[in-house]
Amino acid sequence: MARVRCYAGSTYPERPEAFEWEGAEKQVDRILQRWRTPEAIGFRVRTEDGMIFDLIYDLRWDQWTVIPLIAPSP
Repeated sequence: MARVRCYAGSTYPERPEAFEWEGAEKQVDRILQRWRTPEAIGFRVRTEDGMIFDLIYDLRWDQWTVIPLIAPSP
């Protein structure tokens, strides 16, 4: 199970701020895309170091999944 820190104003999760990936905390620089299904809420984010991730919150199980999509250019 992944750890994601979110801002929660009127709802949870309103927007992710940081998450753990491979033992390090990644800071979210920008939310690129949001989506919602009956079972989940998803965010495509870019981190401060330029990586792109999908962060998916499963509403049924109260659980996050972190999926890496793009690594930063060397």
